[in-house]
Amino acid sequence: MRVVFLGATKGMGRALARRMAERKDELFLLGRNLQDLEASAADLKIRGGHERVNVGVCDLEDSDRFAPALEAARAAMGDVDAVVITAGLFAVQEKLESDLDLTRRLLTVNFTHTLLFCEHARRMLLARGGGTLCVFSSVAGERGRRPVAIYGASKAGLSRYLEALDHRHRAEGLKVVCVHPGFVRTGMTDGLKPPPFAGEPDEVAHIVLRAIDRGTPLVYAPRMWALVMLVIRWLPRFVMRRVGF
Repeated sequence: MRVVFLGATKGMGRALARRMAERKDELFLLGRNLQDLEASAADLKIRGGHERVNVGVCDLEDSDRFAPALEAARAAMGDVDAVVITAGLFAVQEKLESDLDLTRRLLTVNFTHTLLFCEHARRMLLARGGGTLCVFSSVAGERGRRPVAIYGASKAGLSRYLEALDHRHRAEGLKVVCVHPGFVRTGMTDGLKPPPFAGEPDEVAHIVLRAIDRGTPLVYAPRMWALVMLVIRWLPRFVMRRVGF
């Protein structure tokens, strides 16, 4: 596949990009830090044994760059089969409540600007007859939960948009894959107490790559989180008020 990848320099995104490179997918990496992008590209070229990895600067906080960045990727590869978005912001609830500027940034990046990037990607993919749009959301958006009230709200909005996008355009050839990661040990979760079923980035990458190939609309990674969230979705509100999860 020819893949545009926003967020391939860290954590789950880096693990997924490595798996794609190893199977000889052509990658165009987008991100805000050119030095990090070039280091990731060099790593992917070695792992994949090929030179089909290019980079371009695109910051999710700068929506004016979305269309030019995607067009540059398309021009470099000749065509685009898939767009993958793993980039986003995270902060704990207490920090967000004490810093409304950070709250504004997080909501803008995780919902408004990610949605706008998806809209540019949707238009590009539909113009060539279809493709795959894979976006990382979070299990945090499935219920209103005390520890992630604001972060969860940003992901809840994104998940509902991706579900509707899949309903709206699947018949036209656009396969939307919404990824709901649970707790995964990455730099983003440093300092947080992991649950017994915490996952690793490469485990998530393996699951997500299969979902991309199959066009699975919704995927939980690690898989245990599908069962965990099934229970959480059915808990009565009075129970949710009392639990700290």
